[in-house]
Amino acid sequence: MQASAPNPLPSFRSRKKRLAAGAVGTLMLIFGSATMGQAQETDSATTARHFMVATANPLASQAASNVLAQGGNAVDAAIAGQMVLAVVEPQASGLGGGSAIMYWDKAQKKLAFYDGLASAPASVPQDYAHDAAGKHLPPEALARSGRVVAVPGTLRTLALLHARSGKMPWASLFTDAIRLARNGFPLPGYLHLVLTERPELAHVPALAQYFDETGHPLPLATTVHNEPLAQTLEHVAHEGAEYLYKPAFARKIETAVATGPYPGTIVPADLAAYRVRERAPLCITAFKRRICSAAPPVAGGLSVLQQLAILDRLDIGRYAPGSVQAAHLLLEASRLAEADRRKYAADPDFVPVATAQLLDSAYLDSRAALVSDSTAMEKVTPGALAQHAFMHPASDAMTVPATTHLAIRDSKGNAVSFTTTINLNFGADIVVDGVVLNNAITNFATLPVVNGQPVANIAAPGKRPITTMAPTIVFGKDGQPEVIIGAGGGARIIDSVVQTLVGYLAWGQNIRTAIEQPRIGAQNHNQELERGTKAAALEPELRKMGHKPKIAVMNAAVQAITVGPDGLQGWGDPHRDGVAMGQ
Repeated sequence: MQASAPNPLPSFRSRKKRLAAGAVGTLMLIFGSATMGQAQETDSATTARHFMVATANPLASQAASNVLAQGGNAVDAAIAGQMVLAVVEPQASGLGGGSAIMYWDKAQKKLAFYDGLASAPASVPQDYAHDAAGKHLPPEALARSGRVVAVPGTLRTLALLHARSGKMPWASLFTDAIRLARNGFPLPGYLHLVLTERPELAHVPALAQYFDETGHPLPLATTVHNEPLAQTLEHVAHEGAEYLYKPAFARKIETAVATGPYPGTIVPADLAAYRVRERAPLCITAFKRRICSAAPPVAGGLSVLQQLAILDRLDIGRYAPGSVQAAHLLLEASRLAEADRRKYAADPDFVPVATAQLLDSAYLDSRAALVSDSTAMEKVTPGALAQHAFMHPASDAMTVPATTHLAIRDSKGNAVSFTTTINLNFGADIVVDGVVLNNAITNFATLPVVNGQPVANIAAPGKRPITTMAPTIVFGKDGQPEVIIGAGGGARIIDSVVQTLVGYLAWGQNIRTAIEQPRIGAQNHNQELERGTKAAALEPELRKMGHKPKIAVMNAAVQAITVGPDGLQGWGDPHRDGVAMGQ
Protein backbone atom coordinates (compact mmCIF):
# COMPACT_ATOMS: atom_id res chain seq x y z
CA MET A 1 0.00 0.00 0.00
CA GLN A 2 1.13 3.58 -0.32
CA ALA A 3 0.74 7.07 0.94
CA SER A 4 2.24 10.28 -0.32
CA ALA A 5 5.98 10.66 -0.09
CA PRO A 6 7.19 12.93 2.74
CA ASN A 7 8.71 15.28 0.17
CA PRO A 8 6.31 15.40 -2.79
CA LEU A 9 7.69 14.72 -6.21
CA PRO A 10 7.30 17.41 -8.88
CA SER A 11 4.00 17.80 -10.70
CA PHE A 12 3.19 15.63 -13.70
CA ARG A 13 3.86 18.33 -16.28
CA SER A 14 7.36 19.13 -15.02
CA ARG A 15 8.15 15.45 -14.45
CA LYS A 16 6.83 14.49 -17.87
CA LYS A 17 9.25 16.84 -19.61
CA ARG A 18 12.18 15.74 -17.44
CA LEU A 19 11.52 12.01 -17.69
CA ALA A 20 10.75 12.09 -21.40
CA ALA A 21 14.10 13.76 -21.95
CA GLY A 22 15.76 11.05 -19.87
CA ALA A 23 14.06 8.25 -21.83
CA VAL A 24 14.95 9.76 -25.19
CA GLY A 25 18.51 10.37 -24.03
CA THR A 26 18.82 6.76 -22.94
CA LEU A 27 17.64 5.53 -26.32
CA MET A 28 20.06 7.80 -28.14
CA LEU A 29 22.99 6.71 -26.00
CA ILE A 30 22.25 3.01 -26.41
CA PHE A 31 20.80 2.84 -29.91
CA GLY A 32 22.36 5.86 -31.60
CA SER A 33 19.07 7.62 -32.37
CA ALA A 34 15.70 8.38 -30.87
CA THR A 35 13.58 6.75 -33.54
CA MET A 36 12.46 3.59 -31.77
CA GLY A 37 9.14 3.11 -30.02
CA GLN A 38 7.86 5.98 -27.94
CA ALA A 39 11.05 8.04 -28.05
CA GLN A 40 9.71 9.79 -31.13
CA GLU A 41 6.90 12.07 -29.93
CA THR A 42 3.76 11.97 -32.09
CA ASP A 43 0.06 12.48 -31.48
CA SER A 44 -0.63 8.76 -31.54
CA ALA A 45 0.56 5.67 -29.72
CA THR A 46 3.37 3.42 -30.90
CA THR A 47 2.11 1.02 -33.54
CA ALA A 48 3.22 -2.43 -34.74
CA ARG A 49 1.92 -5.36 -36.76
CA HIS A 50 3.48 -8.42 -35.17
CA PHE A 51 4.45 -7.92 -31.53
CA MET A 52 4.55 -5.20 -28.89
CA VAL A 53 6.18 -4.55 -25.51
CA ALA A 54 5.49 -1.71 -23.06
CA THR A 55 7.62 -1.29 -19.94
CA ALA A 56 8.67 1.54 -17.66
CA ASN A 57 12.17 1.79 -19.13
CA PRO A 58 13.43 1.88 -22.74
CA LEU A 59 16.24 -0.61 -22.08
CA ALA A 60 13.80 -3.15 -20.67
CA SER A 61 11.46 -2.64 -23.61
CA GLN A 62 14.37 -3.10 -25.99
CA ALA A 63 15.54 -6.30 -24.30
CA ALA A 64 12.05 -7.79 -24.41
CA SER A 65 11.64 -6.71 -28.04
CA ASN A 66 14.96 -8.33 -28.93
CA VAL A 67 13.73 -11.62 -27.54
CA LEU A 68 10.51 -11.44 -29.54
CA ALA A 69 12.41 -10.54 -32.70
CA GLN A 70 14.63 -13.60 -32.16
CA GLY A 71 11.62 -15.90 -32.07
CA GLY A 72 10.94 -15.93 -28.34
CA ASN A 73 7.43 -15.69 -26.96
CA ALA A 74 5.70 -13.41 -24.46
CA VAL A 75 6.96 -15.42 -21.47
CA ASP A 76 10.56 -15.22 -22.67
CA ALA A 77 10.20 -11.48 -23.25
CA ALA A 78 8.75 -10.96 -19.77
CA ILE A 79 11.76 -12.63 -18.17
CA ALA A 80 14.25 -10.63 -20.23
CA GLY A 81 12.39 -7.41 -19.47
CA GLN A 82 12.22 -8.06 -15.72
CA MET A 83 15.92 -8.85 -15.52
CA VAL A 84 16.82 -5.56 -17.22
CA LEU A 85 14.40 -3.69 -14.94
CA ALA A 86 16.25 -5.20 -11.97
CA VAL A 87 19.35 -3.44 -13.30
CA VAL A 88 17.99 -0.09 -14.53
CA GLU A 89 14.99 0.32 -12.21
CA PRO A 90 16.30 -1.29 -8.98
CA GLN A 91 14.07 0.92 -6.85
CA ALA A 92 10.92 -0.76 -8.14
CA SER A 93 11.43 -4.48 -8.79
CA GLY A 94 13.92 -7.29 -9.13
CA LEU A 95 14.98 -10.69 -7.88
CA GLY A 96 14.28 -9.74 -4.26
CA GLY A 97 10.59 -8.97 -4.71
CA GLY A 98 7.22 -10.43 -5.63
CA SER A 99 5.05 -10.52 -8.76
CA ALA A 100 1.55 -11.03 -10.10
CA ILE A 101 1.39 -12.43 -13.63
CA MET A 102 -1.60 -12.89 -15.94
CA TYR A 103 -0.74 -15.12 -18.91
CA TRP A 104 -2.91 -15.79 -21.95
CA ASP A 105 -1.93 -18.90 -23.90
CA LYS A 106 -3.61 -18.57 -27.28
CA ALA A 107 -3.05 -22.15 -28.42
CA GLN A 108 -4.66 -23.53 -25.27
CA LYS A 109 -7.20 -20.70 -25.08
CA LYS A 110 -6.35 -20.46 -21.40
CA LEU A 111 -5.89 -17.53 -19.04
CA ALA A 112 -3.72 -18.26 -16.00
CA PHE A 113 -2.84 -16.18 -12.95
CA TYR A 114 0.43 -16.81 -11.12
CA ASP A 115 0.62 -15.39 -7.61
CA GLY A 116 4.32 -14.88 -6.93
CA LEU A 117 3.91 -12.38 -4.11
CA ALA A 118 6.52 -12.25 -1.36
CA SER A 119 5.37 -14.24 1.67
CA ALA A 120 5.93 -13.96 5.41
CA PRO A 121 8.68 -16.10 6.96
CA ALA A 122 7.73 -18.84 9.43
CA SER A 123 8.79 -16.77 12.45
CA VAL A 124 7.11 -13.52 11.48
CA PRO A 125 5.66 -11.69 14.49
CA GLN A 126 1.92 -11.33 14.04
CA ASP A 127 2.22 -7.94 15.69
CA TYR A 128 5.34 -7.04 13.67
CA ALA A 129 4.92 -3.27 14.11
CA HIS A 130 5.30 -3.39 17.91
CA ASP A 131 8.08 -4.44 20.25
CA ALA A 132 7.79 -7.04 23.02
CA ALA A 133 6.37 -4.43 25.37
CA GLY A 134 3.65 -3.46 22.87
CA LYS A 135 5.29 -0.17 21.95
CA HIS A 136 4.75 0.94 18.37
CA LEU A 137 8.02 0.89 16.45
CA PRO A 138 8.92 4.02 14.43
CA PRO A 139 7.18 3.45 11.06
CA GLU A 140 9.91 5.03 8.91
CA ALA A 141 12.72 3.05 10.54
CA LEU A 142 10.68 -0.16 10.64
CA ALA A 143 9.85 0.11 6.94
CA ARG A 144 13.56 0.12 6.08
CA SER A 145 14.59 -2.81 8.24
CA GLY A 146 15.14 -6.55 8.08
CA ARG A 147 12.03 -7.08 10.21
CA VAL A 148 9.78 -6.37 7.23
CA VAL A 149 11.58 -8.39 4.54
CA ALA A 150 9.38 -11.14 3.11
CA VAL A 151 10.45 -14.24 1.20
CA PRO A 152 10.86 -13.18 -2.46
CA GLY A 153 8.76 -14.96 -5.08
CA THR A 154 9.47 -13.32 -8.44
CA LEU A 155 12.30 -15.53 -9.63
CA ARG A 156 10.68 -18.85 -8.75
CA THR A 157 7.46 -17.67 -10.40
CA LEU A 158 9.22 -16.76 -13.63
CA ALA A 159 11.04 -20.09 -13.62
CA LEU A 160 7.76 -22.00 -13.28
CA LEU A 161 6.14 -20.00 -16.07
CA HIS A 162 9.19 -20.51 -18.29
CA ALA A 163 9.26 -24.26 -17.64
CA ARG A 164 5.64 -24.51 -18.73
CA SER A 165 5.42 -21.99 -21.53
CA GLY A 166 8.83 -20.51 -22.39
CA LYS A 167 10.45 -21.12 -25.74
CA MET A 168 14.02 -19.78 -25.65
CA PRO A 169 16.76 -21.18 -23.38
CA TRP A 170 16.58 -19.69 -19.87
CA ALA A 171 20.19 -18.46 -19.87
CA SER A 172 19.74 -16.55 -23.14
CA LEU A 173 17.14 -14.30 -21.49
CA PHE A 174 19.72 -12.77 -19.14
CA THR A 175 22.21 -11.55 -21.74
CA ASP A 176 21.09 -7.93 -21.93
CA ALA A 177 20.67 -7.56 -18.18
CA ILE A 178 24.14 -8.95 -17.44
CA ARG A 179 25.72 -6.74 -20.11
CA LEU A 180 24.06 -3.59 -18.80
CA ALA A 181 24.91 -4.34 -15.17
CA ARG A 182 28.55 -5.06 -16.03
CA ASN A 183 29.29 -2.56 -18.83
CA GLY A 184 27.07 0.21 -17.54
CA PHE A 185 23.87 2.03 -18.43
CA PRO A 186 22.83 5.70 -18.43
CA LEU A 187 21.24 6.73 -15.11
CA PRO A 188 17.52 6.86 -16.00
CA GLY A 189 15.21 9.77 -15.29
CA TYR A 190 12.91 8.13 -12.79
CA LEU A 191 15.72 6.48 -10.85
CA HIS A 192 17.47 9.85 -10.70
CA LEU A 193 14.28 11.43 -9.39
CA VAL A 194 13.94 8.80 -6.65
CA LEU A 195 17.56 9.27 -5.61
CA THR A 196 16.96 13.02 -5.40
CA GLU A 197 14.04 12.42 -3.07
CA ARG A 198 15.96 9.94 -0.92
CA PRO A 199 19.45 11.37 -0.34
CA GLU A 200 19.87 9.13 2.73
CA LEU A 201 20.51 6.25 0.32
CA ALA A 202 24.01 7.65 -0.19
CA HIS A 203 24.80 6.06 3.19
CA VAL A 204 23.72 2.57 2.08
CA PRO A 205 27.02 1.06 0.89
CA ALA A 206 25.53 -0.94 -1.97
CA LEU A 207 23.65 2.11 -3.25
CA ALA A 208 26.37 4.73 -2.78
CA GLN A 209 27.45 4.15 -6.39
CA TYR A 210 24.54 6.31 -7.52
CA PHE A 211 25.83 9.36 -5.60
CA ASP A 212 28.88 11.63 -5.85
CA GLU A 213 31.32 12.35 -3.02
CA THR A 214 29.09 15.17 -1.74
CA GLY A 215 26.07 12.88 -1.35
CA HIS A 216 24.21 14.17 -4.39
CA PRO A 217 22.82 11.85 -7.08
CA LEU A 218 25.03 11.51 -10.13
CA PRO A 219 23.85 13.58 -13.09
CA LEU A 220 21.11 12.22 -15.33
CA ALA A 221 22.48 9.78 -17.95
CA THR A 222 25.78 9.23 -16.10
CA THR A 223 27.02 5.72 -16.85
CA VAL A 224 26.58 3.53 -13.78
CA HIS A 225 27.47 -0.12 -13.16
CA ASN A 226 26.34 -2.92 -10.87
CA GLU A 227 28.95 -5.70 -10.94
CA PRO A 228 27.56 -7.56 -7.88
CA LEU A 229 24.18 -7.85 -9.61
CA ALA A 230 25.87 -8.88 -12.87
CA GLN A 231 27.51 -11.78 -11.05
CA THR A 232 24.25 -12.83 -9.38
CA LEU A 233 22.43 -12.71 -12.72
CA GLU A 234 25.14 -14.90 -14.25
CA HIS A 235 24.65 -17.48 -11.50
CA VAL A 236 20.87 -17.44 -11.99
CA ALA A 237 21.24 -17.66 -15.76
CA HIS A 238 23.51 -20.71 -15.67
CA GLU A 239 22.39 -22.44 -12.46
CA GLY A 240 18.70 -21.63 -12.66
CA ALA A 241 16.30 -19.69 -10.47
CA GLU A 242 16.99 -22.02 -7.57
CA TYR A 243 20.36 -20.32 -7.07
CA LEU A 244 18.51 -17.66 -5.09
CA TYR A 245 16.70 -20.23 -2.94
CA LYS A 246 19.54 -22.63 -2.16
CA PRO A 247 21.25 -22.50 1.26
CA ALA A 248 24.36 -20.56 0.18
CA PHE A 249 22.47 -17.52 -1.05
CA ALA A 250 19.68 -17.95 1.50
CA ARG A 251 22.22 -17.68 4.32
CA LYS A 252 23.38 -14.36 2.88
CA ILE A 253 19.81 -13.10 3.04
CA GLU A 254 19.45 -14.44 6.59
CA THR A 255 22.58 -12.56 7.67
CA ALA A 256 21.57 -9.34 5.94
CA VAL A 257 18.08 -9.13 7.44
CA ALA A 258 19.36 -10.01 10.92
CA THR A 259 21.34 -6.77 11.15
CA GLY A 260 20.13 -3.40 12.41
CA PRO A 261 17.90 -2.35 15.30
CA TYR A 262 14.85 -4.21 13.93
CA PRO A 263 16.16 -7.57 12.64
CA GLY A 264 14.18 -9.92 10.47
CA THR A 265 13.46 -13.62 10.88
CA ILE A 266 14.10 -15.13 7.43
CA VAL A 267 16.14 -18.36 7.47
CA PRO A 268 17.13 -20.68 4.59
CA ALA A 269 14.17 -22.95 5.31
CA ASP A 270 11.82 -20.07 4.46
CA LEU A 271 13.28 -19.71 0.98
CA ALA A 272 13.28 -23.46 0.41
CA ALA A 273 9.61 -23.62 1.40
CA TYR A 274 8.39 -20.85 -0.92
CA ARG A 275 5.77 -21.99 -3.43
CA VAL A 276 4.13 -20.18 -6.32
CA ARG A 277 0.35 -20.06 -6.06
CA GLU A 278 -1.82 -20.54 -9.15
CA ARG A 279 -5.19 -18.93 -8.63
CA ALA A 280 -8.27 -18.54 -10.79
CA PRO A 281 -8.39 -15.09 -12.39
CA LEU A 282 -11.35 -12.87 -11.56
CA CYS A 283 -13.54 -11.87 -14.51
CA ILE A 284 -16.57 -9.68 -15.12
CA THR A 285 -18.48 -8.35 -18.11
CA ALA A 286 -18.43 -4.57 -18.45
CA PHE A 287 -18.45 -2.14 -21.38
CA LYS A 288 -19.48 -5.13 -23.54
CA ARG A 289 -16.15 -6.84 -22.86
CA ARG A 290 -14.92 -9.69 -20.71
CA ILE A 291 -12.41 -8.14 -18.32
CA CYS A 292 -10.13 -10.29 -16.18
CA SER A 293 -7.67 -9.42 -13.45
CA ALA A 294 -5.71 -10.96 -10.59
CA ALA A 295 -7.42 -12.43 -7.52
CA PRO A 296 -6.64 -11.79 -3.84
CA PRO A 297 -4.29 -11.42 -2.17
CA VAL A 298 -3.78 -9.20 -5.23
CA ALA A 299 -6.58 -6.92 -4.10
CA GLY A 300 -6.02 -4.37 -6.86
CA GLY A 301 -7.56 -6.69 -9.42
CA LEU A 302 -10.77 -6.99 -7.40
CA SER A 303 -11.01 -3.21 -7.05
CA VAL A 304 -10.40 -2.58 -10.74
CA LEU A 305 -13.20 -4.97 -11.69
CA GLN A 306 -15.62 -3.53 -9.13
CA GLN A 307 -15.00 0.01 -10.31
CA LEU A 308 -15.38 -0.82 -14.00
CA ALA A 309 -18.63 -2.69 -13.30
CA ILE A 310 -19.99 0.24 -11.30
CA LEU A 311 -18.92 2.85 -13.87
CA ASP A 312 -20.51 0.83 -16.66
CA ARG A 313 -23.76 0.72 -14.72
CA LEU A 314 -23.53 4.48 -14.17
CA ASP A 315 -23.00 4.99 -17.91
CA ILE A 316 -19.94 7.16 -17.48
CA GLY A 317 -19.58 7.31 -21.25
CA ARG A 318 -22.42 9.85 -21.42
CA TYR A 319 -20.14 12.45 -19.84
CA ALA A 320 -17.17 14.01 -21.57
CA PRO A 321 -13.68 13.03 -20.42
CA GLY A 322 -12.28 15.70 -18.14
CA SER A 323 -15.73 16.89 -17.11
CA VAL A 324 -16.69 17.41 -13.49
CA GLN A 325 -19.49 14.84 -13.90
CA ALA A 326 -17.07 12.17 -15.07
CA ALA A 327 -14.65 13.04 -12.26
CA HIS A 328 -17.49 12.72 -9.75
CA LEU A 329 -18.35 9.21 -10.94
CA LEU A 330 -14.70 8.14 -10.96
CA LEU A 331 -14.31 9.30 -7.37
CA GLU A 332 -17.50 7.64 -6.16
CA ALA A 333 -16.69 4.29 -7.77
CA SER A 334 -13.19 4.44 -6.32
CA ARG A 335 -14.49 5.17 -2.83
CA LEU A 336 -16.90 2.22 -2.96
CA ALA A 337 -14.23 -0.20 -4.16
CA GLU A 338 -11.71 1.07 -1.62
CA ALA A 339 -14.09 0.40 1.25
CA ASP A 340 -14.63 -3.20 0.12
CA ARG A 341 -10.94 -3.79 -0.56
CA ARG A 342 -9.82 -2.65 2.86
CA LYS A 343 -12.44 -4.69 4.68
CA TYR A 344 -12.56 -7.99 2.83
CA ALA A 345 -9.32 -8.58 0.90
CA ALA A 346 -6.73 -10.98 2.33
CA ASP A 347 -4.76 -14.10 1.47
CA PRO A 348 -7.45 -16.70 0.67
CA ASP A 349 -5.17 -19.49 1.90
CA PHE A 350 -5.75 -18.09 5.40
CA VAL A 351 -8.99 -16.09 5.29
CA PRO A 352 -12.06 -16.75 3.12
CA VAL A 353 -12.42 -13.91 0.60
CA ALA A 354 -15.91 -13.53 -0.84
CA THR A 355 -14.87 -12.54 -4.35
CA ALA A 356 -17.94 -14.15 -5.91
CA GLN A 357 -20.23 -12.04 -3.72
CA LEU A 358 -18.18 -8.88 -4.27
CA LEU A 359 -18.45 -9.30 -8.04
CA ASP A 360 -22.02 -10.58 -8.08
CA SER A 361 -24.22 -8.65 -10.49
CA ALA A 362 -26.91 -7.89 -7.93
CA TYR A 363 -24.33 -6.73 -5.40
CA LEU A 364 -22.70 -4.42 -7.94
CA ASP A 365 -26.15 -3.08 -8.88
CA SER A 366 -26.71 -2.19 -5.24
CA ARG A 367 -23.35 -0.46 -4.96
CA ALA A 368 -23.92 1.56 -8.14
CA ALA A 369 -27.36 2.56 -6.87
CA LEU A 370 -25.69 4.42 -3.99
CA VAL A 371 -24.20 6.93 -6.43
CA SER A 372 -26.06 10.15 -7.18
CA ASP A 373 -25.46 12.07 -10.40
CA SER A 374 -25.05 15.35 -8.55
CA THR A 375 -24.07 14.78 -4.91
CA ALA A 376 -21.15 12.96 -3.32
CA MET A 377 -21.88 10.25 -0.78
CA GLU A 378 -21.40 11.70 2.68
CA LYS A 379 -19.93 8.48 4.02
CA VAL A 380 -18.85 5.34 2.24
CA THR A 381 -18.94 2.00 4.03
CA PRO A 382 -18.14 -1.55 2.91
CA GLY A 383 -21.03 -3.50 1.49
CA ALA A 384 -22.81 -6.10 3.61
CA LEU A 385 -22.12 -9.67 2.50
CA ALA A 386 -24.26 -12.66 3.38
CA GLN A 387 -22.71 -15.28 5.64
CA HIS A 388 -19.35 -13.60 5.80
CA ALA A 389 -17.39 -13.09 8.99
CA PHE A 390 -16.86 -9.41 9.71
CA MET A 391 -13.29 -8.30 9.40
CA HIS A 392 -12.20 -4.89 10.57
CA PRO A 393 -11.03 -2.68 7.69
CA ALA A 394 -7.26 -2.65 7.32
CA SER A 395 -5.19 0.48 6.87
CA ASP A 396 -2.28 0.89 4.52
CA ALA A 397 1.24 1.24 5.84
CA MET A 398 3.40 4.30 5.23
CA THR A 399 4.82 3.90 1.73
CA VAL A 400 6.56 5.65 -1.12
CA PRO A 401 5.35 4.74 -4.63
CA ALA A 402 7.23 1.88 -6.29
CA THR A 403 6.37 -1.23 -8.36
CA THR A 404 6.50 -1.57 -12.16
CA HIS A 405 4.55 -3.23 -14.96
CA LEU A 406 5.27 -5.00 -18.24
CA ALA A 407 2.64 -5.50 -20.95
CA ILE A 408 3.60 -7.92 -23.74
CA ARG A 409 1.87 -9.40 -26.77
CA ASP A 410 3.83 -11.71 -29.05
CA SER A 411 3.39 -12.55 -32.75
CA LYS A 412 1.44 -15.74 -31.94
CA GLY A 413 -1.18 -13.88 -29.91
CA ASN A 414 0.07 -14.87 -26.45
CA ALA A 415 -0.09 -12.10 -23.86
CA VAL A 416 1.51 -11.30 -20.52
CA SER A 417 0.32 -8.67 -18.05
CA PHE A 418 3.02 -8.66 -15.37
CA THR A 419 3.20 -6.41 -12.31
CA THR A 420 6.30 -6.78 -10.15
CA THR A 421 7.51 -5.03 -7.01
CA ILE A 422 9.85 -4.76 -4.05
CA ASN A 423 7.14 -2.66 -2.36
CA LEU A 424 8.59 0.71 -1.30
CA ASN A 425 11.20 2.38 -3.47
CA PHE A 426 14.37 0.35 -2.76
CA GLY A 427 12.37 -1.94 -0.50
CA ALA A 428 14.01 -2.43 2.89
CA ASP A 429 17.20 -0.60 1.80
CA ILE A 430 19.00 -3.94 2.16
CA VAL A 431 21.05 -5.29 -0.75
CA VAL A 432 22.56 -8.78 -1.05
CA ASP A 433 24.99 -9.33 -3.95
CA GLY A 434 23.23 -6.63 -5.94
CA VAL A 435 19.72 -7.93 -5.11
CA VAL A 436 17.52 -5.31 -3.42
CA LEU A 437 15.30 -6.96 -0.81
CA ASN A 438 11.62 -6.13 -0.50
CA ASN A 439 9.80 -4.80 2.56
CA ALA A 440 6.47 -6.43 1.76
CA ILE A 441 5.65 -7.21 5.41
CA THR A 442 4.62 -3.53 5.70
CA ASN A 443 1.59 -4.43 3.58
CA PHE A 444 0.15 -6.43 6.46
CA ALA A 445 -2.12 -4.72 8.97
CA THR A 446 -0.33 -3.54 12.10
CA LEU A 447 -2.84 -4.86 14.64
CA PRO A 448 -4.50 -8.30 14.68
CA VAL A 449 -7.65 -7.11 16.45
CA VAL A 450 -9.31 -3.69 16.40
CA ASN A 451 -12.27 -2.88 18.66
CA GLY A 452 -12.66 -6.58 19.35
CA GLN A 453 -12.92 -7.43 15.66
CA PRO A 454 -10.37 -9.56 13.77
CA VAL A 455 -8.42 -8.00 10.92
CA ALA A 456 -8.26 -10.10 7.75
CA ASN A 457 -4.88 -8.89 6.51
CA ILE A 458 -2.79 -9.70 9.57
CA ALA A 459 0.66 -11.31 9.37
CA ALA A 460 1.02 -15.08 9.72
CA PRO A 461 3.69 -17.64 8.72
CA GLY A 462 3.68 -18.19 4.95
CA LYS A 463 0.89 -15.68 4.44
CA ARG A 464 0.96 -13.11 1.66
CA PRO A 465 -0.08 -9.52 2.38
CA ILE A 466 -2.64 -7.87 0.15
CA THR A 467 -1.36 -5.67 -2.62
CA THR A 468 -2.90 -3.09 -4.92
CA MET A 469 -1.21 -4.51 -8.02
CA ALA A 470 -3.71 -5.03 -10.83
CA PRO A 471 -2.45 -6.84 -13.94
CA THR A 472 -5.46 -6.92 -16.24
CA ILE A 473 -6.46 -8.27 -19.65
CA VAL A 474 -9.56 -7.17 -21.57
CA PHE A 475 -10.94 -9.63 -24.11
CA GLY A 476 -12.56 -8.51 -27.34
CA LYS A 477 -15.51 -9.96 -29.21
CA ASP A 478 -13.24 -12.58 -30.79
CA GLY A 479 -12.32 -13.93 -27.36
CA GLN A 480 -8.72 -12.75 -27.73
CA PRO A 481 -6.89 -10.11 -25.66
CA GLU A 482 -7.85 -6.60 -26.77
CA VAL A 483 -6.13 -4.67 -23.96
CA ILE A 484 -3.12 -5.80 -21.89
CA ILE A 485 -2.63 -3.36 -19.05
CA GLY A 486 -1.28 -2.71 -15.57
CA ALA A 487 0.64 -0.11 -13.59
CA GLY A 488 3.19 0.56 -10.90
CA GLY A 489 2.61 3.04 -8.09
CA GLY A 490 1.07 1.66 -4.91
CA ALA A 491 -2.60 2.21 -4.17
CA ARG A 492 -2.88 4.62 -7.11
CA ILE A 493 -2.34 1.67 -9.46
CA ILE A 494 -6.03 0.83 -9.20
CA ASP A 495 -7.46 4.18 -10.26
CA SER A 496 -4.84 4.64 -12.98
CA VAL A 497 -5.78 1.33 -14.60
CA VAL A 498 -9.49 2.03 -14.22
CA GLN A 499 -9.27 5.53 -15.67
CA THR A 500 -7.19 4.33 -18.61
CA LEU A 501 -9.67 1.57 -19.39
CA VAL A 502 -12.60 3.99 -19.10
CA GLY A 503 -10.83 6.25 -21.58
CA TYR A 504 -10.39 3.42 -24.04
CA LEU A 505 -13.64 1.48 -23.50
CA ALA A 506 -16.16 4.22 -22.71
CA TRP A 507 -14.72 7.25 -24.50
CA GLY A 508 -13.05 5.59 -27.46
CA GLN A 509 -9.63 7.14 -26.80
CA ASN A 510 -6.49 5.59 -28.21
CA ILE A 511 -4.26 4.04 -25.58
CA ARG A 512 -1.84 6.97 -25.42
CA THR A 513 -4.62 9.50 -24.80
CA ALA A 514 -6.25 7.17 -22.28
CA ILE A 515 -3.01 6.73 -20.32
CA GLU A 516 -2.14 10.42 -20.33
CA GLN A 517 -5.42 11.62 -18.82
CA PRO A 518 -5.02 13.78 -15.70
CA ARG A 519 -5.40 11.36 -12.80
CA ILE A 520 -8.35 11.19 -10.43
CA GLY A 521 -8.88 8.67 -7.64
CA ALA A 522 -9.68 7.79 -4.06
CA GLN A 523 -7.72 4.63 -3.20
CA ASN A 524 -5.10 6.41 -1.11
CA HIS A 525 -7.17 7.35 1.97
CA ASN A 526 -8.15 10.61 0.26
CA GLN A 527 -9.97 11.84 -2.80
CA GLU A 528 -7.17 13.04 -5.07
CA LEU A 529 -6.76 15.22 -8.14
CA GLU A 530 -3.44 15.26 -9.94
CA ARG A 531 -1.34 18.33 -9.30
CA GLY A 532 -0.34 20.37 -12.34
CA THR A 533 -3.11 19.00 -14.56
CA LYS A 534 -6.62 20.01 -15.64
CA ALA A 535 -7.99 17.62 -13.02
CA ALA A 536 -6.84 20.00 -10.28
CA ALA A 537 -9.01 22.74 -11.78
CA LEU A 538 -12.09 20.64 -11.05
CA GLU A 539 -11.64 21.02 -7.29
CA PRO A 540 -14.10 23.93 -6.74
CA GLU A 541 -16.94 22.26 -8.63
CA LEU A 542 -16.34 18.92 -6.97
CA ARG A 543 -16.45 20.60 -3.56
CA LYS A 544 -19.84 22.03 -4.46
CA MET A 545 -20.98 18.44 -5.03
CA GLY A 546 -19.80 17.47 -1.55
CA HIS A 547 -16.40 16.00 -2.38
CA LYS A 548 -13.32 16.78 -0.34
CA PRO A 549 -10.53 16.39 -2.87
CA LYS A 550 -6.86 17.05 -2.31
CA ILE A 551 -4.39 18.15 -4.95
CA ALA A 552 -1.65 15.51 -5.01
CA VAL A 553 1.27 14.17 -7.00
CA MET A 554 -0.13 10.98 -8.58
CA ASN A 555 2.77 9.18 -10.16
CA ALA A 556 1.47 5.70 -10.89
CA ALA A 557 2.76 4.62 -14.30
CA VAL A 558 0.54 2.63 -16.69
CA GLN A 559 1.90 0.36 -19.42
CA ALA A 560 -0.61 -0.93 -21.94
CA ILE A 561 -1.10 -2.51 -25.36
CA THR A 562 -4.25 -2.63 -27.46
CA VAL A 563 -5.05 -5.03 -30.29
CA GLY A 564 -7.30 -3.94 -33.12
CA PRO A 565 -8.06 -4.44 -36.83
CA ASP A 566 -5.14 -2.18 -37.76
CA GLY A 567 -2.64 -4.02 -35.56
CA LEU A 568 -1.10 -3.25 -32.20
CA GLN A 569 -0.84 0.03 -30.32
CA GLY A 570 1.16 0.53 -27.14
CA TRP A 571 2.26 3.26 -24.79
CA GLY A 572 4.56 3.62 -21.82
CA ASP A 573 3.46 6.15 -19.23
CA PRO A 574 5.48 9.41 -19.26
CA HIS A 575 5.07 9.64 -15.49
CA ARG A 576 8.22 7.49 -15.60
CA ASP A 577 10.61 6.43 -18.37
CA GLY A 578 7.98 4.32 -20.12
CA VAL A 579 8.48 3.18 -23.70
CA ALA A 580 6.49 0.91 -26.01
CA MET A 581 8.28 -0.92 -28.84
CA GLY A 582 7.25 -3.41 -31.45
CA GLN A 583 7.48 -4.69 -35.00
